[in-house]
Amino acid sequence: MTDLPLRLSRLGLTLTSSAGPVEILRDVDLEVGPGERISVTGASGSGKSSLISVAAGLEKPSSGHVEMFGQDLGRLDEDGRAKLRRGRVSLVFQSFHLLPNMTAEENVAAPLEIAAQIDAQRIARDWLDKVGLGARRAHYPHQLSGGEQQRVALARALAGRPALLFADEPTGNLDSANATLVADLMFAMVAEVGAALVLVTHDPQLAARADRIVQMRDGRIVP
Repeated sequence: MTDLPLRLSRLGLTLTSSAGPVEILRDVDLEVGPGERISVTGASGSGKSSLISVAAGLEKPSSGHVEMFGQDLGRLDEDGRAKLRRGRVSLVFQSFHLLPNMTAEENVAAPLEIAAQIDAQRIARDWLDKVGLGARRAHYPHQLSGGEQQRVALARALAGRPALLFADEPTGNLDSANATLVADLMFAMVAEVGAALVLVTHDPQLAARADRIVQMRDGRIVP
C-alpha cells in the first residue's frame, strides 16, 4: 500500500446548476510525495480551489479516487475522514478563519488541545515566536493586521507538525510586503516539519518556489 501523502486518480467533480450539470474537475491525476512542495496554478474558474476541497476530503468527488496516506477517502465516512486528517493534515485559506473570541495563543493551541497534545499552550507560544508574534499572543484577531492574522493561521496549521499542508491562496489578501513574509515563513516551516505542501496560487513568483508547478485549465491538469 502506498505511503504517499496524496494520490488523485481520475478525479471528477460535477455540480448542478440552473443551466444543467457543470464539470468542475475532469479526470485529474496527481501524486504528491512525502515532503514534496507542489503549486497549483491557473486562471480563475479553472478548478484550483475545488481541487483543494476534494483532495482534502472536504467535498466528495463525483468520480475517481482520493487516497491520503494510502487510504481511499471514498471508503471512509465523515468521522473516518476527520480521524485520518487529525494531526496529519492542515489547511490554510485566503481568509484567515481565526476564531474571533480567542486570542492568538488560544487559536494556535485549540487544535493541539483537541488532539490531546501535552503542553499545547507552550507549543502555541513557541510557534507564535517562530512567526514573530510572541509579543502579540494575547491579542484577539480584530486587534491584528491581516498579515499578522495569516501568520497566526500558519502557526496554527503547522504547530501540530502535519505531514500534509493544503494552502489555498494564502497570500491573496495581503500586500506585497506581508505576502513575501508569509510565503517565506510558510516554506521555512513546511521544511522544518517535513510536510508536503499543495499550494494554490495565482502568483507566478510564489508558484515558482515550489518543487513542481501543476497548471490547471477548464478543470484539467495540462502539460
